[in-house]
Amino acid sequence: MFERFTKDAREVVQGAVEHAEGSGASSVDAEHILLAMLDREVSRGSFALTSLGVTGERKESVREAVAEARRRAGLSQAESDALAGLGIDVSEIVARVEEVHGVGAMSGDGKDKGWWSGRRTFGRGAKQILEKSLRVALARGDRHIGDEHILLALTVRPGLPAEILADHGVTQESLIRVLYGSGEAKAG
Repeated sequence: MFERFTKDAREVVQGAVEHAEGSGASSVDAEHILLAMLDREVSRGSFALTSLGVTGERKESVREAVAEARRRAGLSQAESDALAGLGIDVSEIVARVEEVHGVGAMSGDGKDKGWWSGRRTFGRGAKQILEKSLRVALARGDRHIGDEHILLALTVRPGLPAEILADHGVTQESLIRVLYGSGEAKAG
């Protein structure tokens, strides 16, 4: 599949691996792909984000939202709200765990695992994003997968990246409008 990736898309994947390594995570997650997308400049995906107002402080806001969600063990706000409906206060659980084990203990990022070396595996969410990017590209009639297809896949697959992007005005519909003009059929 990677032979179909453009240079920009490959750089997003490499950036995601670097984000995972930098955080000490044992696998590359969908959130790492989102963070790598934010790092892009001069590509179709970065153009779309800029067109939708995700620049400067808004990019930093996305990064902070990802960090806060990882602190909650990767739970999206919708998942936290659903648990609250059952009487489970995620903030209280996070506070208690961090009181005993330190800040970020629930993130799954093993910063203290410096001994671990080798390639990072791709978690299920990251794999699904990359597979979805292929389907998005094929649905658009594109022969190659660009970073714009990865960005679209991030908005299509339910979960933390899609929720954070939507909170910042980046939805599948808005991306299609920016990338392909209005009146286009849904991708993927």
